[in-house]
Amino acid sequence: MSKESKRLEALVYHAKPTPGKIKVIPSKKYASQRDLSLAYSPGVAEPCLEIEKDINNVYKYTAKGNLVAVISNGTAVLGLGNIGPEASKPVMEGKGLLFKIFADIDVFDIEVDTEDVDAFIETVKNIAPTFGGINLEDIKAPEAFEIERRLKEELDIPVMHDDQHGTAIISAAALLNALELAEKKIADVRIVVSGAGAAAISCTRLYQAFGAKPENIVMLDSKGVIRSNRPDLTSQKAEFATHRAIDTLDEAMVNADVFIGLSMANIVTPEMLRSMAKDPIVFAMANPDPEINYRLAIETRDDIIMATGRSDHPNQVNNVLGFPFIFRGALDVRATKINEEMKMAAVRALSNLAKEPVPEQVNIAYGETRLSFGRDYIIPKPFDPRLIAEIPPAVAKAAMESGVAKEPIEDWDRYKNNLLDRLGSDNKLVRLLLNRARTNPKRVVFAEADQLSVLKAAQIAYDEGVAIPILLGRQEVIRDLMNEIDFDAEIQIIDPKADEQTERKNRYADAYWEKHQRDGVTQYSARKIMRERNYFAAMMVNEGDADALITGYSRSYPSVVKPMLQLIGMAKGVTRVATTNVMMTQRGPLFLSDTAININPTAEDLARIAYMTSRVCKLFGVDPVIAMTSYSNFGSSDHPNAKKANRAVKILHETYPEMVVDGEVQTDFALNPGMLQDKFPFSKLAGRKVNTLIFPNLDAANITYKLLKELNKAESIGPIMIGMNKPVHILQLDASVDEMVNMVAVAVIDAQEREKRQQKA
Repeated sequence: MSKESKRLEALVYHAKPTPGKIKVIPSKKYASQRDLSLAYSPGVAEPCLEIEKDINNVYKYTAKGNLVAVISNGTAVLGLGNIGPEASKPVMEGKGLLFKIFADIDVFDIEVDTEDVDAFIETVKNIAPTFGGINLEDIKAPEAFEIERRLKEELDIPVMHDDQHGTAIISAAALLNALELAEKKIADVRIVVSGAGAAAISCTRLYQAFGAKPENIVMLDSKGVIRSNRPDLTSQKAEFATHRAIDTLDEAMVNADVFIGLSMANIVTPEMLRSMAKDPIVFAMANPDPEINYRLAIETRDDIIMATGRSDHPNQVNNVLGFPFIFRGALDVRATKINEEMKMAAVRALSNLAKEPVPEQVNIAYGETRLSFGRDYIIPKPFDPRLIAEIPPAVAKAAMESGVAKEPIEDWDRYKNNLLDRLGSDNKLVRLLLNRARTNPKRVVFAEADQLSVLKAAQIAYDEGVAIPILLGRQEVIRDLMNEIDFDAEIQIIDPKADEQTERKNRYADAYWEKHQRDGVTQYSARKIMRERNYFAAMMVNEGDADALITGYSRSYPSVVKPMLQLIGMAKGVTRVATTNVMMTQRGPLFLSDTAININPTAEDLARIAYMTSRVCKLFGVDPVIAMTSYSNFGSSDHPNAKKANRAVKILHETYPEMVVDGEVQTDFALNPGMLQDKFPFSKLAGRKVNTLIFPNLDAANITYKLLKELNKAESIGPIMIGMNKPVHILQLDASVDEMVNMVAVAVIDAQEREKRQQKA
């Protein structure tokens, strides 16, 4: 995709279907006149009077306790500089989105039209009663230091300038672990800091809080080494001025143990790296390009421990590891400030988490066999689900111990469970899915590439590094459409009907005929059907010319399933294929089976479908908790349909006793742990959060998933084919571009897993 196309894509993303990235959603019922009279006049007067009596009741009766203001004046926006408050708003909305999806914190973004420090501070103070916390963002130094200092002193709610402290907290955690691996002490190491802005100053201060010695630190700005004899130093720079008689980065790097880069790309040379001490620690955090290229650095020094700000290299120093969870912990104890003790607690929690065994879900997300503490893993990954259960409690405890918590937590187990429940409000699974596919993209055949939406999905999959598309269809049509959407990559395009494909078609046809000649297939009929794209695409996968297949956008599901079963067939030991849909719901991902193929499966079929679905759950890094659904509960009906589900559960309990599955059970009981525990405490599902539903027939499954999709706007991944011999996935008719991209990622992961199994065999 060209630069102009990416620019337009970004603009459309922010403009459509509604402008911006965040909105306000009511949290209370509002359907009836009674609801409205409680929400506003006259009922609203009662909480107002209670707050008047005791101002602390504002946390009890309003959203203040979970509301953070992201505030900027637009003077230092990302790499864009002083672009003004209005132009900073997309960034502030984006920060609000991150707060919500990682820590379930609500945000109002506030853009203040002043560069005057006093006026800015007065504005924030005047609106502070609305909020439980203040996140300062993209404010230029040195004003940012004064603004944060004064607001922390003059307000009784948490205030943090993330540009300063976010990178400091994450990099400090990484530094502690890197020093441990290098067997060095922080009090002894020589540190070079390239950059003297808000983040660099805050990083260095925090390193000193953990024991780094001022005499061992050299800081550089755009003019070179900050020396004590340099005139006109700001008070912040003067704090880190060195007495050493050096002026350049080359000189500073000699025998240095640690390099901290918060400056600009490509200023560190291989010669500088070679001059550093044994086991050098290099955090090159300039974005988008680090101070030295990652590959060049690790080729120059095989003993290096390196981190960057990029997600495509190990050890990403990413602020999202910090600010959502720090504010979460601060809000949950109603802290009056975010102090040094709380920041240091976050550092230690992050540092310790990197040393713990990594959940399989994280390994799966990053395409790793086993992530473990070491030179390529010194800091947790942003998608690690443990972050929300580890960082906020550490911050909250530090707030309590340092005397700034107004609402101490007493039941820590309950608090951690509440934090984990917040994960259900976000579709993190989709991000994990795409990230995992990118670790090892595969060749995916798009059998309907002359459809514009299909081609757009292929373009996104290619641009995102999710897959290597192979496009089937008429070449002239596809190329015209590619020009229309500015898809200018070198992509393989194949027209099965073209004369130049005759040799390949005949080869595929003969392979198919030889395998099925005793099943009524003639050589002539085999060659004839190879002109049809779905048959041709299936044989590409069969013959190893592609790794996976996506089709079904423009044709009915049954008409596409037939050639896949004929040519590719079922996996060894499988007697019935099925499909599952993953629905991104408010309570977390929900797996539904069978949504597309088996009209009225038997008890034995249901048991097999449930087992295959459990394997799909594990493919996504989810431990399956399966309910076999029905209109009855645990034998309450003698009807054959209810007995069918009951029989399927008995088969599973006997055959796979380790599986967490039970039923038959009504859907509301399955999805309501309290109801289930109260009425059916004997069930294997009691006390567990069900994430998988197996339906008794196709009607129930298909209707349910489409209702969820349309009424609740739940994002759907699927239908995912299970039980096939090769990675073949069939789309629903007129699937959206996003749905297709998600299915491409599923197909790639399916191919990755099959490749791993073959390698082990």
